[in-house]
Parts: sequence; C-alpha cells; structure tokens
Amino acid sequence: MKHSPLAQAAIPIAPSLDSTLAEDGVRPRLAPDKQRLVRISALAVLVAVTISLVARLLVYLINLVTNLVFHGEFALEYHTPADNHLGLWVVLMPALGGLVVSLMALYGSKAIRGHGIPEAMEQILTNQSRIKPSIMYLKPLSAAISIGTGGPFGAEGPIIATGGALGSTLGQLISITHHERKVLLAAGATAGMSAIFGTPIAAVFLAIELLLFEFSPRSLLPVALACITGAAGHHLLFEQGATFPMPALLAPSNGALATYSAIGLLVGLASVGTTKLVYFIEDSFEKLPFHWGWWPALGGLAVGGIGYFAPRTLGVGYENITTILSGNAPLNLLLALCFLKFASWAISLGSGTSGGTLAPLLTIGGALGALLGVAIKHFFPASDIVLPLAALVGMAAMFAGASRALLTSIVFAVEATGQAQALLPLLGACTGAYLVSFLLMGNTIMTEKIARRGVKTPVDYEPDLLDKVNVGRVLQNGMTAISTDNTIGEVRAWTEREAERSSPHLVVIHPDGAFAGIVSTVALAGWHADDSAPISALLQPRTAAVQATDTLRTAVERMARENVDVLPVLIPGRRAEVGGIISYRDILLAYKNRLEDDTKAAPHILLKRKSLRVLLRGQALFQKQKSEIE
Repeated sequence: MKHSPLAQAAIPIAPSLDSTLAEDGVRPRLAPDKQRLVRISALAVLVAVTISLVARLLVYLINLVTNLVFHGEFALEYHTPADNHLGLWVVLMPALGGLVVSLMALYGSKAIRGHGIPEAMEQILTNQSRIKPSIMYLKPLSAAISIGTGGPFGAEGPIIATGGALGSTLGQLISITHHERKVLLAAGATAGMSAIFGTPIAAVFLAIELLLFEFSPRSLLPVALACITGAAGHHLLFEQGATFPMPALLAPSNGALATYSAIGLLVGLASVGTTKLVYFIEDSFEKLPFHWGWWPALGGLAVGGIGYFAPRTLGVGYENITTILSGNAPLNLLLALCFLKFASWAISLGSGTSGGTLAPLLTIGGALGALLGVAIKHFFPASDIVLPLAALVGMAAMFAGASRALLTSIVFAVEATGQAQALLPLLGACTGAYLVSFLLMGNTIMTEKIARRGVKTPVDYEPDLLDKVNVGRVLQNGMTAISTDNTIGEVRAWTEREAERSSPHLVVIHPDGAFAGIVSTVALAGWHADDSAPISALLQPRTAAVQATDTLRTAVERMARENVDVLPVLIPGRRAEVGGIISYRDILLAYKNRLEDDTKAAPHILLKRKSLRVLLRGQALFQKQKSEIE
C-alpha cells in the first residue's frame, strides 16, 4: 500500500491522458473563438441593414393605411388621423382594423398579439431564442393595419418584434449555438429600435436590460454593431437630427434638480398604476363570454369612441410627443394625452391586438410630467423648473418605472432630444421612478405576462459564484494514492482500517508514478469476485481533467459533459502532474460557503467599536482600583 500526502508529492499524469486532455481542450481554457465572433458580428450587421429597410417599409405601410382609411387617398406621406372628416364613422375604423388583426392571429399566428418585447423575452428564456419565421411578415402587416386604422401605438414595438424574428430565423437556418442565436435576435430587435428613433446607445442598453441579461464582449459587440448600423439606416432613410426636437435647455439649479426628482417619484407611482391597470383590463377581457377573436374589434370600438372626442389619441402620434416637449401644449391637450390616450391604449392593448408600448408610455409620461410642471409653477411661482424639461423627465420616468429599463430610459431621452443638459434631472427622476416601481411592483409591464406563465426573468447581472473560485482553492491538503500492484482485497482492508482518513475516491498510480485512474470506494465495497484481482479492474475511465487554476464553473461544465462526479486535478508546471481529485460534493460545499459569505451581514466596524468601549471601561476600572490602593 502506498500512501503519499499531497504536500509531499504530486503524481505525473499518464501520457495517454495527457494527450487526450490536449486534444479535448481541457488544458487552460481557450480564448473565445474570434472567428466566430467576427462571423456573428457580420451576420448582426446584415440583419440590421435588412431591418432598417423593413422599418422604412413599415412606416410607409402605416402611412398608406392611415391615408386610405382616414383621408381616402393613396399616399405614402404621413398625415395625422386627427385631421379626418369621417364624423361618427371614425368609431368603426379601429374596430375593423382589430377584426382584421384577429383574423391574422387566428389563421396565421397568435404570437402577433401584444407588443412584442415580452414575447421575445419568453422565447429567449424558454425556447433557445427560436421564433416562428412567419412573425417576420405577420407582425409588421398586423401592426400596420392596427396602427393605420387608428390604434394608439407606435411603430417601434412591431419593428422590434420583427427584427427579433428576423435575427432568430437567420439563427435557425445556419449552424450556430443557441447563445449566438440569442445575440442575433437581440441585434435584430435593437437595430429596429435604433432605425426608428436613431438612438443606438439606448438600443444597446435595451438589449442588455431586457433581452440579453448579460454584459459580455461576445454579446455586446455584435449588438453594438447592429445598433450603429440601424442608426445609420435611420439617418439615411428617415431624417437627420433629433427625433423629438425641443427648446435648448440650461443647466438646472439644485432646487430644480430636487423638484425634477420629485416629479420622477410621482410618475413612478403612476407607472405602477398604469401597469396594474393594463393587466386588469387584459384580465377583464379574459373573462368575456365569447371568443378572443372578437376582443380586438371590441377594443377598437373603445379606441374609435375616444378618438371621436379626442382625435389626437388616434394613431402613432409622434408629433404629440414633440408638442408636449415644446412646453407650449394647451392644458386640454395635455389632459387628453395623459388620460384619454392612456384609456385608449390600455383598452386596445388589453384586447390583444398588435401594437407597442414605448410611444404610448412616452406620450402619457410626457403629458403627466408637463401637467405636474404646470401645477408646481402654479402653486410655487418662484420655482425655476421649465415645462419642457418637466415633460422630458416625466416621459423617461414613465418608461423607467413601467419597464425598469433604467439606463435605457435615461440614455434614450438624451439621444432622442439631443439635450445633454437634461442628464442629471433624468438620472434623478428615472432613479426615483425605478425605486418606486421596484418597491411596489413584483413584475413590470414587460415581464408580468410571461411571469404568469411561470417564466422567471433574470434581474441580477453579477458573475456566477463558481466563476470566482478556482479549483486549487477547493482541493484538499492531502491525497491518498494506491498502486496498480495492490489487489482489491488489500485496498479494501486498508480502507476499512483507515475509514476515518480515507476519501470516497482513491487515486491509482502505476509503479513508475504515472497516473492510472480513480477508484470509487462504493465500487470497492460492491466487489464480490476474487479479492486477489488487481485494483485496476475497478478503475474508472478518465477522459477529462481540470487545471488547479481553472474555475469551479469549468469543473462543473466538464463533469456534466463527461457524465462523471469526480475529476483529476492537474498542477501547473513543465509537465502535467495530478495533484488530487475534485468531486461534485467539494464544489457544492465551496458554493455553499461562498454563498454564505456573500449573504452574511457582519457589522465588523461596530464590533471593533464595542471592543474599544470594553477596553476603555477596563482601563478606567483599573485606574480607579489603582487610585484606591494608593
């Protein structure tokens, strides 16, 4: 029997295992495949170019339907549906559009219902980013009909869904991993947003916060390139300059910053109420005693009825956002866009038609921010806030509270308006709205729907605990090695005698010291044949190992791939040597200890202060006793 503690000797690895490890890439993990990254980045740019053209076609199609329905003319230029002369007939137009959308959902795909982002999130989290190819053409067509007939949505939601479907479909046609397919999906979705608004940085943050749920070069680089391409498409196919122009802003005072932050808190409360009301309306539609195919038509009647009294609530309404941000919108328009636009949008979205959330949330939030600004100026005339900035922070805070895409909301407001001076007020307002939303609402307007289906959305971006610890830190201080010359009977007798010291797995070496394999004490105890057989009869075949410098995550991945519960550990050096073995139990114990370290609250400074107080009291008592003795 040979017993050699790890501290005294390491075991050279057998040549066969050494070559196998080199072939399988088990030595220090290779750097990310740069050729694959370049390939995925090129595909992302291709998707972005395509979706930019689709975005332009979608806007043309929305304009065409709008002009045919509300103005009776065949034209591709934008004309607002608010200027229609249909009279009471306007009530029927959104209902007819909803009926057509229902037929497309019934005979095409139900996935076209809703605003797109939750559906994309669900496919990423549960279906390896696989979206039906039919969504590429059904979603934009249904959205064009829904919005063109007066639906109170923007074009950005449908184009985000279409871009995601395009990236996913391309990822299903070629041989790539599901993670790379997720990257293409996110690249297509965010390139669509960038093509509509010309906000590439905000689109990158949208991908991180709502689609990728990670921050790594393999994901960030293709998405960033796609968003840049989408922004170039916006400037080429749409317009130059800010999407929502507004008066130039001056740097706000500290008092104004506090006021804008307070507006953000109030808008955050409104965003919570908005989200809950939207899903309350959706739940109410679910309780109706007739088929869901009639719901969009019923919702369209409500949209048309509201549009008859408040025509500015119909259609895309990007010009409404510009009017609000000008600071010159009349009070009745602000009230209509804040309350009636919300009612129209919530009923239509709850009915299950095809549309988006971003433009309506921006409109409602901007109008609410402007109304709060008007109220503050009325009751506190000395306040130095300005209405355009109050509207802007309300607009961004509404989206931040409803979606909890904090960075996206802030950066989008700056990019879309070109107002860098608004950065600090936006940070304060959006953070306040996010805080209120986080404290009062379990899910967001983006995640509530999929959460009800049992899909959990990631909320943390911290690295895996197993990525923080390497194998060498978990390896035990000693290792028991036995020779291939030993018989099974000898080894069994030794393990029974040294039961307290032996481990569940024993390292077996050749007479020349080279690593032979591992023997499980369970297999040893279950041997009922000839005890004089060599211990090599119980050797577990070993095709993989880990380096002492590898992370525990690497060890877990290798165990899963090889379907084993222990791995030999190689000590770095000029020649490969086995320094021990690591089991899944070691990894679980390390994970448990690390988890406790990360969650344990320990007031170390307070303890030191307490110790200091005890020491001072002891010194005072000593001095008192010394004085009494003297």
